[in-house]
Amino acid sequence: MPETRRDPICGMTGVIERHGHWFCSERCAALFAEQQAHARSLEGQRCCPTPRARARWLDPWLWAPLSAVLMAALGSLLPQLAHVSHLYVGYLQKVLLPFLSGLLLGGAIDHFIPKAYIIRLLSGPRKRVIARATLLGFLASTCSHGCLALALELYRKGASVPAVVSFLLASPWASMALTFLLLSLFGAQGLTFVAGALVIAYLTGLIFQRLARREWIDSNPHTVPLEIGWSLRQDLAARWRAYPWTRRQLAADLKGTWDGVVPLGRMVLGWTQLGLVLSSFLGGLVPQAFFAEHLNAAPGGLLMTLLVAAVIEVCSEGTAPLAFELYRQTGAFGNAFAFLMGGVVTDYTEMGALWKTIGRRTVLWLLAVTLPLVFIVGLILNHMRV
Repeated sequence: MPETRRDPICGMTGVIERHGHWFCSERCAALFAEQQAHARSLEGQRCCPTPRARARWLDPWLWAPLSAVLMAALGSLLPQLAHVSHLYVGYLQKVLLPFLSGLLLGGAIDHFIPKAYIIRLLSGPRKRVIARATLLGFLASTCSHGCLALALELYRKGASVPAVVSFLLASPWASMALTFLLLSLFGAQGLTFVAGALVIAYLTGLIFQRLARREWIDSNPHTVPLEIGWSLRQDLAARWRAYPWTRRQLAADLKGTWDGVVPLGRMVLGWTQLGLVLSSFLGGLVPQAFFAEHLNAAPGGLLMTLLVAAVIEVCSEGTAPLAFELYRQTGAFGNAFAFLMGGVVTDYTEMGALWKTIGRRTVLWLLAVTLPLVFIVGLILNHMRV
């Protein structure tokens, strides 16, 4: 399908020409007209430079790389913080590739995948929606920071908030590197981490569906009703047949993908960098002996484990060795699970991005629902003496 026939509101194939664009229905055309009128009214109210022009220096694409260079050189400038700088570089090496991959895939989704596809697959009150989101999250990327960009892109495309939450909770456990790392450290018991995380992701999504029905969480304004009788399979086949395989079209698609990467990066890049910096300082300043002394198998030790995980988690691959050291010194397998999973749930990179993009109610309910589930699974694993 040529790009000019794509509905700018819902992303479906346009059949009605209005306002210089093609729309799939009169409803989308009317909504587009309202948005343009609102944008013009705001433009007429401006009497000074735009916020974007005034705060250009706040663009994460500018300050995040500069701060990364500063953190990498911190050990040379202040020798007493050399360990902090070393931790940061190690975290960056683990996070950078999956993060950039997540941005690239998110940009491709923004350009190639119509909103109607995401709405059909990842919205609605059925349990299968949560199952799809959990499975897609498991298969999506190598790190929660890479999948954060994907999750927010799915949200922008119309995925329901429960589906986005399940996708994000399942995502850190898709890494083959992490799977082999867990197997090498814990043996076959390492698969318990994967199973437990997927169960929590699925149950959280189901609970969020109930919260959504009661309107206790934020809704997704990007979700629009689909036309009756619309078929995803037929639309996909029509797009494939109509696609012009030319160099000009391929170049346009590359540019369109990049145009999706840039705003997506602005949503998550700053939060990711903030998480890396804070975790590097905390990880470098908290003695490792603290883990074995205070993070035992008792319920109090498990609660303390969740608290520690909340402040030092950056990436699942980075905390897996710490989780094994915790297990080796305390014998508390449930604490090791809570240390990994609790860090994913409370990661301030994700919480900040979700708070800003989706809403504070989603973040607060995510913590209220998921942390007790992590605690319960941790208690069960400690009781079973896995």
